[in-house]
Amino acid sequence: METRQIDGIDACVFDAYGTLFDVSSVARGAQDALGERWQALSDLWRNKQLQYTWLRGLGGHHADFWQVTGDALDYAMASLRIEDDGLRARLMNLYLSISAYPEVPAMLAALKARGMKLAILSNGTPAMLAAAAANAGIAAYFDAVLSVEEVGVYKPHPSVYALATLRLNIPRPNICFLSSNSWDAWSAKAFGYRVLWCNRFGQAPERIPSPPDGELADLSTLPARLAR
Repeated sequence: METRQIDGIDACVFDAYGTLFDVSSVARGAQDALGERWQALSDLWRNKQLQYTWLRGLGGHHADFWQVTGDALDYAMASLRIEDDGLRARLMNLYLSISAYPEVPAMLAALKARGMKLAILSNGTPAMLAAAAANAGIAAYFDAVLSVEEVGVYKPHPSVYALATLRLNIPRPNICFLSSNSWDAWSAKAFGYRVLWCNRFGQAPERIPSPPDGELADLSTLPARLAR
């Protein structure tokens, strides 16, 4: 995948979970109770969470991301034979204080200093996103925090990606979209955004239409990738 700079960008729009926020930090925060099972729970919880968003979107029976996250946790706990209502409540509360990746605050500050418009575009509910951004100390950097609840369907539906260009009033080719979720990055590119895939885990490229414009190992190098 190309590593060239991208020019003509007036706004950066970020996926939240897995991109700005470390989803594994939630179960890791309860490692004292989960022991060695924390990673298995984290992976199964996240995979089922995404599956439920897609299934609900295809089936036309939307529920917000808080419910989907709880349903996915219930599935993961049942699969691992963990029966503990107190632990379930603790894990759900930890989702509201999910940790940002360490490079995120400095990266956002650098972009903001250049006058770049910044937004979050996420499956998360407004309350979930507000709590996460506040906990990470990054809420003030964003010009908009956009939730799929405005359209009632999850990514990768095009109506979700349209929220950013409509709210920021910036044309698609002048928006750079960032996601660590490969399916999200490819879908945003298909919609018409410029896209950098934050490939945090060294995954293979997807075999679906519209590959991104480039790839990052993490978000620390993003300011240098956008031509001044």
